[in-house]
Amino acid sequence: MAHAPAIARTIATLDRAIGKFRAAGQSVALVPTMGALHAGHVALVRRACRKADRVVVSIFVNPAQFAPHEDFSSYPRPFDVDVAVLRDLDVDLVWAPTLDVMYPAGFATRVAVKGPAETDLEDRFRPHFFGGVATVVAKLFAQCRPDWAMFGEKDYQQLKTVTRMARDLDLKVEVVGVPTVREPDGLAMSSRNVYLDTRERAVAPTLHRVLGECAGRIAAGEPIARVVSEGSIAIEEAGFAIDYLEARHAESLVRVETRADGPLRLLVAARLGKTRLIDNVAV
Repeated sequence: MAHAPAIARTIATLDRAIGKFRAAGQSVALVPTMGALHAGHVALVRRACRKADRVVVSIFVNPAQFAPHEDFSSYPRPFDVDVAVLRDLDVDLVWAPTLDVMYPAGFATRVAVKGPAETDLEDRFRPHFFGGVATVVAKLFAQCRPDWAMFGEKDYQQLKTVTRMARDLDLKVEVVGVPTVREPDGLAMSSRNVYLDTRERAVAPTLHRVLGECAGRIAAGEPIARVVSEGSIAIEEAGFAIDYLEARHAESLVRVETRADGPLRLLVAARLGKTRLIDNVAV
């Protein structure tokens, strides 16, 4: 039976709740979010419910991962709606700290990440981003003490960065990648999809379609460089301003030249009007 999750807004309240779970010998899974929950988040929560005895969902719009020109102030924050969604999913606890709880006066520490975070993909366009993500995620891991943490594959570079950080810092949490949830036409679900107007929404699935075509051609043995070049042209001709379309090693995200260079992942980022979309597929 569905039940309303408890809501913690202070470290003391969170500690008490997590302490009770641990005292009972129960495992904990964490789903970090910035709210504005959609079906992609629901998939993360359902995976968490299958993994652990207790599920914690954090809701915190993290200013450290927004650049000055990005949409921090306008980022959607429908907290009551989000809690209603989580009630139907049998989430046990919502961790919803305020800004001054997460970053109190005098806060002066930041996690510096390299490896997958410095591969000339998202970091080329958002150099501040992964340091901000790593800092808040490290705090969430320390605060919630989860056995598992769920991250979507849509933000693939983020997934690999957080996985590497948890391993490097011995954080004793297993980062679990959950497949991207898509609309029926293939568009990856994202909180930012609401910014697309009607015409743009009709064009947006082109990203996933081209990725799939490129992955099939590479798997069939066509040269990566040619496939990626022609895929980029197809995306631009559809009306996007492309930031990148790249084939990378699926774990390290280093550049590859042939299929023999290891498991491959195709990653894309492109702007459609005022909205920036990202996506990726395995080859």
